[in-house]
Amino acid sequence: MKPLIVLFATVVPLTISLAFANPAMLPKHPGYPMGKAVDPVTGQSLANDPGQANANKQEALANAAMVDDARSKQNLPFNQNDERLLEKPGAGLLPKVQGPNITIDPPVKEGTKMSAVPE
Repeated sequence: MKPLIVLFATVVPLTISLAFANPAMLPKHPGYPMGKAVDPVTGQSLANDPGQANANKQEALANAAMVDDARSKQNLPFNQNDERLLEKPGAGLLPKVQGPNITIDPPVKEGTKMSAVPE
């Protein structure tokens, strides 16, 4: 009984995978055309993808670069607060914006000097 279950568990998935191996479901791509090579016995085409254009390097590189654009492209929402920005000076500095020119003074203007020798 156990060998029959193992046989059934291997044959059924293999049969299903062969049934769903439909070439029409595969993505279209530039392939390796063999021209009009035909099997002399059956008359079927010898090419895996008959009628496809020949692949070239530049087109293949461009298509490979565009594969993941939809997922990896950064789409940030429009921020209405950025309309007032005139200049972004960088990290740690406040940006210059349209409107009142506000300056923020540092919390400490001068420090007291402590001597290293205690008295």
